[in-house]
Amino acid sequence: MTTIDTQPSVLLTGIDEFVEARRAEPAWRRAVRTRALDRYREEGLPTTRDEEWLYTPITAIVDANPPLATGGQATPADIAPFRFDDFHGPQVVFVDGRFAPDLSDLRELPAGARLATIAQLLDAGDPALEAHFGRAIQVRQRGFTALNEAWNTDGAVIFVDDDVEVTTPVHVIYYSTGAGASYPRTLIVVGRHARIPVVETFAGAERRYFVNAVTELVADEGGHVDHYKVQRESVAAHHVASMHLHLAATADVATHNITLGGALTRNDINATLAGEGIECTVNGLYLVDGDRLVDNHTAIDHASPRCHSFEIYKGVLNDRGRGVFNGKIFVRQDAQKTDAKQTNQVLLLSDDATINTKPQLEIFADDVKCTHGATVGQLSDEALFYLRARGIPKQDARDLLVHAFAEDIVDRIRIEPVRHALERVLLARLPIRE
Repeated sequence: MTTIDTQPSVLLTGIDEFVEARRAEPAWRRAVRTRALDRYREEGLPTTRDEEWLYTPITAIVDANPPLATGGQATPADIAPFRFDDFHGPQVVFVDGRFAPDLSDLRELPAGARLATIAQLLDAGDPALEAHFGRAIQVRQRGFTALNEAWNTDGAVIFVDDDVEVTTPVHVIYYSTGAGASYPRTLIVVGRHARIPVVETFAGAERRYFVNAVTELVADEGGHVDHYKVQRESVAAHHVASMHLHLAATADVATHNITLGGALTRNDINATLAGEGIECTVNGLYLVDGDRLVDNHTAIDHASPRCHSFEIYKGVLNDRGRGVFNGKIFVRQDAQKTDAKQTNQVLLLSDDATINTKPQLEIFADDVKCTHGATVGQLSDEALFYLRARGIPKQDARDLLVHAFAEDIVDRIRIEPVRHALERVLLARLPIRE
């Protein structure tokens, strides 16, 4: 078995040639790659000896040691299942981490809003990319953040100027062909009192591959962002991702994470509430069956007074599926009048399914309202009896209760084409047979 200690170059196959081929990049980007490689070689990848990865072994990723995916091809038919019907905004597609213009639908955004790719902005020497790249990252995933910074070449960039309102959502699709590893990155920067909805979809061919994704979201004063991440990777894929939110005063940002695929999924969300009067919503739904593992780690840092955070994560676990939820809320000493609510609810549909849940509060202020809790259980016998007493067959009653549990999160999605698509997926995925 491969270990980090015996193979410190894991996930670095071909990195020297890769870096040499990018000598024409701006000096700042080359410096980021160099620092990232130095950091990665120093800290390595996490193991189950690390508290934050106690229940999430990455042995399968290390043993596979996938090289960078290059030359993968996808067709419109490959992408079609992951588009949304009646979607009126731009849909930009990346294949194995590289922009695929022939598969994208680049509809125009209003004046003052810009959709571009990292590669395009690097080629143009755009100073805005340098100014914001990495700005939102306050907490790094051990090893994986550095790998993304070292290997990344492309991804979606969205800039919205002050006071610009974008009503049609932007859909970013990252599709993997199964050719190896990809390192996509999304950067969303929203100005003062600007607004935009954004959807990220991660999907791929039914093969084994590795995705290491980073999303940064920066919202200036009064900025408003509705963000949705839909993870529909192959059930053989490994998906490790981190999202970093940096919010200014009176910003209103919501992110919803829907995890449906992946043999191993690790989602980290880190939010810094850096100004007064912020509202931050972090919701999630994860479905786990077979021998799959989904690990959600969230951290909301209340660094300023009078901010509100709301968090609901729900999991449905079947077969031998495993789930992990670790949710942290930090309230700093000056963050008086904080209102923070966190809930983790898990439905176990099998005696062999397991969940490790750890909601946490660290409060250093005294004038706050903070609650957190976790509930783990099976379907309610009383609710089943109630439905069966009204003539509903037992299996249909079970399915109704499971759907109602999951739909609580899906119903919070404000973009109708996305909500309707996920409702159809749930209808296909959630009937549970005894």
